[in-house]
Amino acid sequence: MQTRKLMAGVLVAGLLAAACGSGDEDAGGGGGGDGDAVTLVVESWRADDKAVWEDTIVPAFEESHEGIELEFQPTAPTEYNAALENRLDGGEAGDIIACRPFDISLELFEAGHLEAVDDLEGMDAFDDVARSGWVTDDGATTYCVPMASVIHGFYYNKDVFDELGLEPPTTTEDLHTVLDAIAADGAATPIAQGTVDQWDIAEVDYTGIGPNYWKGEEGRQALIDGSAQFTDPEYVAPFEELATWGQYMPDGYEALSYDDAKVLFTNGDGAIFPGGSWEITGFERDAGFELGVFAPPLPTDGDPCYISDHVDIGMGMNADTEHADEARTFLEWVASEEFAQLYSNELPGFFSLREGAVEVDNALADDFVSWRDDCESTIRLPAQKLNRGDPAMWDELYAVSSEVVNGTLTPADAAQRLQEGLDSWYTPSE
Repeated sequence: MQTRKLMAGVLVAGLLAAACGSGDEDAGGGGGGDGDAVTLVVESWRADDKAVWEDTIVPAFEESHEGIELEFQPTAPTEYNAALENRLDGGEAGDIIACRPFDISLELFEAGHLEAVDDLEGMDAFDDVARSGWVTDDGATTYCVPMASVIHGFYYNKDVFDELGLEPPTTTEDLHTVLDAIAADGAATPIAQGTVDQWDIAEVDYTGIGPNYWKGEEGRQALIDGSAQFTDPEYVAPFEELATWGQYMPDGYEALSYDDAKVLFTNGDGAIFPGGSWEITGFERDAGFELGVFAPPLPTDGDPCYISDHVDIGMGMNADTEHADEARTFLEWVASEEFAQLYSNELPGFFSLREGAVEVDNALADDFVSWRDDCESTIRLPAQKLNRGDPAMWDELYAVSSEVVNGTLTPADAAQRLQEGLDSWYTPSE
């Protein structure tokens, strides 16, 4: 198995253990003179990860950090934001806060609920893209330790490809050759996707293939600073590509949900599924065929490649914790090589944002993260600063992306609508 740009190796945890077990009874609520362990409560929306935390992550931390125990207390994803804010306001929240990216967590920091983490050991291992989800607008303060990202790509049914003698496409022209061959064969739907939920067309499709057109961070930052507009060719071109996809989707795709499309794909009735690395575990469980993945195709052979390597989750410290020293010790462990290795393998498809390389055991996950070797990483286009007004950029992008695929809106009109919406409230950053 190859090593990739995450991180390899094991942290010499004794240094941190010594730091938190120094015997200073007055620091951050400490362990107390009677030797009782301090328990840190970890808030999170990732309820599906409870078993991984309890069976693997918590024991790994506690083994090397005597005197500190962890209690993972997740809240259902749809309830997390409101419930966490209520607990923070009421002084009842946990010590460690799982941070969603961008404005949701920024608001918590600005309200005084999260502590800055710039001075923690290990934070120098996270670059600007990794920190982007948890940094103040001026770039001066990071308030959560970047923990993991998800990567966008395309899953495909290797059986279908093998039967038709097809290779994973590397360019848009290749993609259409593959799609036409699958359509002509007729045994499977070329693209297993629908447009009724809208979010996936925008988040997975447009911001998945788009970075290869607008050059990743260069294009994203250009929209933020006002030097580019959605009506520029590099932002219209991904819509022009999406406008061709409806013919390759199943009959009635306008009423097909994201979950229904997943079933269509794993049942073997769809050949390609535009998706993200977060689907690895479920697809490996449900698919009755060998899975493969390929990166978003390049507009032209030889173009530089960019991937949507979107920041997904971070970890911060409740400013009101009674155990600040212990919480900092835990966050430094989250920033460590050891945690990068552990988390990336226990939760395939969620990749450490730490610079360096890690050995990823899951073959599909290794394929996804291998794209970092040759491609530049970026994040979803509207995620930072561009979604704060009315109309919200995500809402607009959901709607226009689906309409483009449905054939009810032209690519040029979609781009014009996005720019007009942005112009109605947004003042570019300098």
